[in-house]
Amino acid sequence: MILPEDRWWAAEPKWRAAEEYGFDHAWTYDHLGWRSLVDGPWFAAVPTLTAAAMVTTTIRLGTFVASPNFRHPVPFTRELITLDDVADGRLILGVGAGGLGYDAGVLGGEELTPRRRSDRFAEFVEALDGLLITDGFDYEGTYYTARGARNLPGCVQRPRIPFLIAANGPRAMKVAATYGGGWVTTGPRAESLDEWWQGVAELSRRFDQVLAENGRAGEEVHRYLSLDSSPMFSLVSAQAFTDAAGRAAELGFTDVVVHWPRSSGPYAGREAVLEEVVADVLPGLREAQ
Repeated sequence: MILPEDRWWAAEPKWRAAEEYGFDHAWTYDHLGWRSLVDGPWFAAVPTLTAAAMVTTTIRLGTFVASPNFRHPVPFTRELITLDDVADGRLILGVGAGGLGYDAGVLGGEELTPRRRSDRFAEFVEALDGLLITDGFDYEGTYYTARGARNLPGCVQRPRIPFLIAANGPRAMKVAATYGGGWVTTGPRAESLDEWWQGVAELSRRFDQVLAENGRAGEEVHRYLSLDSSPMFSLVSAQAFTDAAGRAAELGFTDVVVHWPRSSGPYAGREAVLEEVVADVLPGLREAQ
C-alpha cells in the first residue's frame, strides 16, 4: 500500500520498487482526504494509478478502496475502463461502503445511517457491474440512475475488471459473495493483537457461511487481509511480518496487504525492514504457495 501523499518524483520509485521486489499487487487509498493526514499533501487515486501503470509492466494495481462517498458509478466507469486500458488489464477494483469522516462530509451531503450506507453500497456495486459489462446500460435505483450509459470499448479484462469487495458486516459480505472475485477485511476494532486475530478468524468463518448461502461454497475466492489494521504495524520487524503472514495463511487468506513504511505518523517504520522482508521472507512464502 503506497499512500498517495508524495509528489510523483518521490512516489514513482516506490511503485517501480514494488514491482521489482516481486509483489503481486500494489494499492493506493481512494480518498479525498484521510484521517490524521487530511491536512497534508494528498493526490487522487486514479491519476496516481495511471502514472503507476506507465512505469510498471506486470504488477497488478488497485484502489484500496473506492467508495460511493464521492463517486457516481457512470463517470467512475469511464475512469476505470481508461485505467484498465493504460494498465493493459492489470487493474483490480477494491471497493467498499465508505464510512464517516472527511470524504463523507466534504461535499455537504447529509450523514447517512449505517443501513442507508449499506443500501447505497449495494446499488453502487450492482450499477458498476452492469456498467462495466453492458454498453447502453440502464439502471434505476434510490441513489443512482443511468440511462443508456455507454462503455465502449469496454474493459481489457473480460467480462470486466475484477472486484475486491471490502466487507465486515453480513450485508456487505453478501455483496462480496455476489459480485466479488475477492474479499478483503480490515478485521475488527480491537485493543490487543490477540483480540484482533480472534475477530479476523470469526469474520473468515462468517464469510464461509455467506459464500455457502449464496451457492459459492468451495469456489475459489481470493481473500485479502489488511495486516496493518491490527494494533501493531506489520513491518515493525521482519519477524512480525512473518508471524502475521503465517497466521493469515492459517485462517485461509490468500493475500495480505501492508503499508509502505512512512517516516512518521501512521505506519511509521523503516524501509530497511521492508527490504529485509523482500530478501529473506517472501521467497519462502512463495515456495509455500
